[in-house]
Amino acid sequence: MSARRLVGLETEYGIIRPNMPRANATVLSAQIVDAYAQLVAEQDPAAKAARWDYSDESPLQDARGFAMDRAQAHPSQLTDMEPGLEDEGIWTAESIALDGNDAHVGSTLYQEKDSTDVVMNMVLGNGARLYVDHAHPEYSSPETMTPRDAVLWDQAGDEVMRRAAQAAARLGSGELLLYKNNTDNKSVSYGSHENYLMPRGIEFSAIASGLTPFFASRQIFCGAGRVGQGMLNERAAFQISQRADFFEAEVGLETTINRPIINTRDEPHANWDKYRRLHVIIGDANLGQIATLLRVGTTNLVLSLIEAGMAPQLELAEPVLALQQISHDPTLKAKVGLRGGVQLTAIEIQRHYLHAAESYCAARGIADPDTTEILTRWAQMLDLLDRDPMDAADQIDWIAKYQLVNGFAQRHGVELSDPRVAMLDLQWADLRTNKGLYYRLAERGAIRTLFSQQEINQAVSAPPENTRAYLRGMTLQRYAPYVVAANWDALSFAVPGARKISRFHMPEPLAGTRAQVGELFEAELEIAEFIDELARHR
Repeated sequence: MSARRLVGLETEYGIIRPNMPRANATVLSAQIVDAYAQLVAEQDPAAKAARWDYSDESPLQDARGFAMDRAQAHPSQLTDMEPGLEDEGIWTAESIALDGNDAHVGSTLYQEKDSTDVVMNMVLGNGARLYVDHAHPEYSSPETMTPRDAVLWDQAGDEVMRRAAQAAARLGSGELLLYKNNTDNKSVSYGSHENYLMPRGIEFSAIASGLTPFFASRQIFCGAGRVGQGMLNERAAFQISQRADFFEAEVGLETTINRPIINTRDEPHANWDKYRRLHVIIGDANLGQIATLLRVGTTNLVLSLIEAGMAPQLELAEPVLALQQISHDPTLKAKVGLRGGVQLTAIEIQRHYLHAAESYCAARGIADPDTTEILTRWAQMLDLLDRDPMDAADQIDWIAKYQLVNGFAQRHGVELSDPRVAMLDLQWADLRTNKGLYYRLAERGAIRTLFSQQEINQAVSAPPENTRAYLRGMTLQRYAPYVVAANWDALSFAVPGARKISRFHMPEPLAGTRAQVGELFEAELEIAEFIDELARHR
């Protein structure tokens, strides 16, 4: 193994309508997804949104060997069923809670269509999924095999959301603002999740023990930064991570309540006997490309260490407390306790993992470009942070934001509790490239990037070529009228004249690549021929 691994990233975006602050967020999220579906149809009249196939979902299966009782699950955990705008509390005039004369704006999108026709879940031509996840629009990237690809198709998600917001405004929904952040600073946190493919044979207890110190400390290079501490924003102070204060447990299945550092959902979206999908909920939503690269690449290497039985033998005395202690100290000098009484800083913990990864790769002669890049950047970043965290402001989200926030406060002689500072924090995450403070710094060259806008635009429309996302995405591009449902590991077709739906299973995430099935799309086959040829490629 190396820094290469099958990875998918998910982002829930914050959403508001400026002139209607109490508008129902689920309705706004539906407007975003539906607008993008209409945009796709405008660009290609033959394209249509394939509904999501929930038949393979199992969100309550726990990696520790049991399943949570459905009656005990929080509603947000029931991701195996389609949300609906007609559900109680969502599709009613009262729940939309519009303000005064602006009421007509909230219903414009639906004046000529029934709420049941609103697209809330779609599979995209780049292999990704765009859908309404309760009160947020969410983009789940296609499966990728390298850290750089993970970054690129994550960036494509931001561009998809920008285009969706623009389309929604053009279609009459009014202005919708989207934010790539993780909290509204009013007790609500929403996720930026990571998914890593692992062999099922690895004991989950080894995964949990190997990852906990790493996850608690990696925020020093992949935190997004937050003005405010505590779930309720009780203290006006800066911290490294937007998510840290919302975690309350070490291990568990939940994602929205009693959040655990290690999530135990056992839903591989692949061959169940062969694979485990590690569902990581502790990360921040990064706008910075280098921070995302490090977040994914270093985690890939640590998982390789765990699989090889070479992970550092570190055990935090109080993992949740350590997570928050590290987040609350932008100087990176805070020491956290390990079992046995040893005290280490986050940088020192990370160095243990880095040195183990370097030894692992050297012993096995692993020197591919992706692994070499991650090891080099990891070592250089820890050296920068050890010398002076501010030296990494052009690469790390939280540091760039920290400098911006403190510079503003000093120039204007205000405390971090000033409402203008809170607005600055929010505007950092604004997806509008002419308004978002991250984008304005990047445009000036103050933040380094890895990809051009042209490359990002290409990833919006094209799937990765070295995973099954290629087959999914290209099928949606070429045969959309016949795809009645899709998910990560299946495509369902309705063939004219056929009596039954044809369902093609894709349990192997590394099958369906361009090298394997590209010729089928180049041949421009009729749908029945295409399905027959697919069956031969099983």
